[in-house]
Amino acid sequence: MKNHDWIAILDFGSQYTQLIARRVREQHVYSEIVRHDTPAAKLKQRQPAGIILSGGPMSVFASKAPTCDPALFKLGIPVLGICYGMQLMAKTLGGAVKPGLAREYGSARINVTDARSLFHGLPPHLDVWMSHGDQVLKMPTGFRVLAKTHTCPVAAMADQKRKMYGIQFHPEVVHTRHGTEILRRFIFNVCKCRGDWRMEQFIEESIRAIRRKVGKSHVVCGLSGGVDSAVVAMLLHKAIGDQLHCIFVDNGLLRYSEARQVEETFIKAFGIDLHVAHAQAQFLSDLKGVVEPEKKRKAIGKRFIDVFAEEARRLGDIRFLAQGTLYPDVIESVSPLGGPSVTIKSHHNVGGLPPDLKFQLIEPLRELFKDEVRALGRELGMPKAIINRQPFPGPGLAVRIIGEVTQERATLLQQADLRVQEEIAAYDRGHTIWQAFAVLLPVKSVGVMGDGRTYENTVVVRAVTSQDGMTADWARLPHDLLARLSNRIINEVRGVNRVVYDISSKPPATIEWE
Repeated sequence: MKNHDWIAILDFGSQYTQLIARRVREQHVYSEIVRHDTPAAKLKQRQPAGIILSGGPMSVFASKAPTCDPALFKLGIPVLGICYGMQLMAKTLGGAVKPGLAREYGSARINVTDARSLFHGLPPHLDVWMSHGDQVLKMPTGFRVLAKTHTCPVAAMADQKRKMYGIQFHPEVVHTRHGTEILRRFIFNVCKCRGDWRMEQFIEESIRAIRRKVGKSHVVCGLSGGVDSAVVAMLLHKAIGDQLHCIFVDNGLLRYSEARQVEETFIKAFGIDLHVAHAQAQFLSDLKGVVEPEKKRKAIGKRFIDVFAEEARRLGDIRFLAQGTLYPDVIESVSPLGGPSVTIKSHHNVGGLPPDLKFQLIEPLRELFKDEVRALGRELGMPKAIINRQPFPGPGLAVRIIGEVTQERATLLQQADLRVQEEIAAYDRGHTIWQAFAVLLPVKSVGVMGDGRTYENTVVVRAVTSQDGMTADWARLPHDLLARLSNRIINEVRGVNRVVYDISSKPPATIEWE
């Protein structure tokens, strides 16, 4: 993003690091998460407008506590330390940090004692979200107190001359009132960012970059029908037209009528060169007798690669492979627990292709979060049905069919899930649901229909709310909606006589059942 101001975020393992990046980008300023030990010289070379030191779960006193290059405080670039980042700043610059007399976790109220910088124009008392045990005992030379709590004498500090700031709370979380305004004051008043990072410009820059890289060569793209691959396909189509060739593998484990919808959208509506591989029988054959979830995934992944590779070979000489890799997939952060915290999910990308298919990768979405991908899709004029599509597992319905996957069970689940999708679409608060779907259990129970006894299948309805899918809570759907879901599934889907609702949150459960 050479043409835009940007903020570097050094990651010290906080669960909120990605949220900081998102909050900055919401201000139309590009942000990038980098390793906590990134050399100052490298940062200087890339010229960020500001640096944010994230929070982290460790104590600055721990033997393996992550640190930063001390030289970054001499670059003349504004720095904001958040929680652990503030403590590390204080310790590095000659201040003193000590374990607090009382650990603060959760909601707290700070009293602003100096409103000339980060708190300018804000109320003198602010409700914030704290999460710390250590606290700054002595500030480094040149710093002054900006805010305090009754147990934390330095809840915020600043050395305005050197443009260094520290806050003990988390402004990036929704629990902190005026948190966004505090970040805005750092981004715009201190770092002097212009706020000119817009999706329209991202499209223009991406198109130029794609054309420059591809030239007159051709590109193959695996299209799943999901929002990520769909947006990649549309962006590439806009950039290189008929040099793009998409492959859609119908594994028979998609939602009801989804394969037909993908064909109609991308062939008829957009004129994209789409090659559909109807491989339902092959996938079902591979899954015969397979019950263990990981074995299902591996069988589906292997067959997908085989089918995709066969279709790709038919296309002839293709140099490039486009993938819908997103920013959370490629963020490299080192936590106190060790190692890069994120690896690319195999079911999101085409990995393990045969040696004869040596593609160069194109990943135009690798700088974007999921919500930004949806915004990009809207700018590209894509249908709402695709842009707003709920996340769907790579192995499809196979991981929502507990036990063996058969054609009969897949068809039954498709029909049950269709009723869930229809009712959630009609629900006036359906936009608040992150995911809603049906799960088929390997459990039959006794029921009564009419005057007869039944012994049929059990379907689970799962609906969750979430910001990013990393954590989720079960959706408090109205009782009349749950009643309609149950009645429709039992009455309209032959083979089901019992419907239950999943009220598990993530953690400890996961969103998907397998």
